Amino acid sequence: MHEVSLAGGVIRLVEDALAREPRVRVKRVVLAVGALAGVEVRALRFALDALAPGSVLAGAAIELDEVAGQAWCLNCAANVPIHSRLDDCPQCGGRWLQPNGGTELSVRELIVEDLPDAPDASAHQEPASCASSAAVTSVH
Repeated sequence: MHEVSLAGGVIRLVEDALAREPRVRVKRVVLAVGALAGVEVRALRFALDALAPGSVLAGAAIELDEVAGQAWCLNCAANVPIHSRLDDCPQCGGRWLQPNGGTELSVRELIVEDLPDAPDASAHQEPASCASSAAVTSVH
């Protein structure tokens, strides 16, 4: 089950992104998981849920968006949907397909919020509900 290794890689990727912004926490992360990426989505979900506590993803919403497989058929010159790399072309029955979509595993969105400032009696503090958000998209 290589999904545990993939989940660890996602956490390291997010840690690297947060190293540039140390005063933020992850609110939500959205992953794009292609149907042809060789990733078992349920196993990846389990691995992320198991590794998130105690990591930068602790308390964050983790969403997995499944991306359908697509391929270019060299026989009929059409872009067609496929579910497996072993599928035949649904239009002409040809077997010469070049996958061109649904092969990715990527971070589509990384939503963070500012951490509250340390209490300081001399400065006015904004309520926690005014935390700002930022998005990093398509981090690979």
